[in-house]
Amino acid sequence: MDLPIYISKKGTKVVAATELHQALQLTDHHYATNVKRWITDIYEFRDDIRRPEKLRDFANRKTKGNPILKDYYLTVELAKLICLSSKSKVKLKYAKLLSHTESEEAQANTARLNEEDVMRVLELTKAMSMVSCQEAAEKSHLKVYEARNGGQTANWWKYRAEVLGYSATGLRRKLMAMGKPAQGKTQRQMLLQLDAYELIRTAVIDQFMAMGKTKTFACSMGDLAKRFAKELRIEVQDDREGMASLFAPRANDRLVREIRSFEPKVSAMTA
Repeated sequence: MDLPIYISKKGTKVVAATELHQALQLTDHHYATNVKRWITDIYEFRDDIRRPEKLRDFANRKTKGNPILKDYYLTVELAKLICLSSKSKVKLKYAKLLSHTESEEAQANTARLNEEDVMRVLELTKAMSMVSCQEAAEKSHLKVYEARNGGQTANWWKYRAEVLGYSATGLRRKLMAMGKPAQGKTQRQMLLQLDAYELIRTAVIDQFMAMGKTKTFACSMGDLAKRFAKELRIEVQDDREGMASLFAPRANDRLVREIRSFEPKVSAMTA
């Protein structure tokens, strides 16, 4: 059978657990047990060996006509790993299909930059060293998220942690492990102590996500900006009250104004 592939609200390709179970020709009455194992087992993901995380690797899926049946949307990567670890006789077929889909998605989102693109990211890196631009980019990203989720922002921080790869809780733990106080600190304050360059990466990701780019593309641009910031030793500058250093890199004034006044095109977005 064909395995349908869907596009999530975040623009990620996903499959339904019920349909994957059926495609793998696994026994129906073992579905509940199998799916519970699927989302709690340990896999070798691209980023780490770990268990799947809700809202990052899988999410609840509402099923019409059967409210008792628990179904989930699974990322293509998780679905592929499930196939490889299953005892299905047809797992090779679907593992290859999902691997191909995963590769296509990665290639489609891979940044193929020309010289002009590289220079723009470099200028964006300098601009995002300014706290005012960081805050503006985050607000723009939040507007897009809110529009895509029917005006709701309840899961903003969970979603943000999934996109950026860190959370306030994780940052606090790292600070405490270093013997530094973390109570009452914002994420920005904690990152300044842990990895200030990450603030620039985060801001660049926020800006590209606000522009409607995919998560993969935005993160690749953020990673590139962070490399630039490290190599050029660009420091984060709190310019909100005229406190920026005289030695700060000269950011493009026009670009800074664009970031601060940027209005995402949210009118056509749906939940």
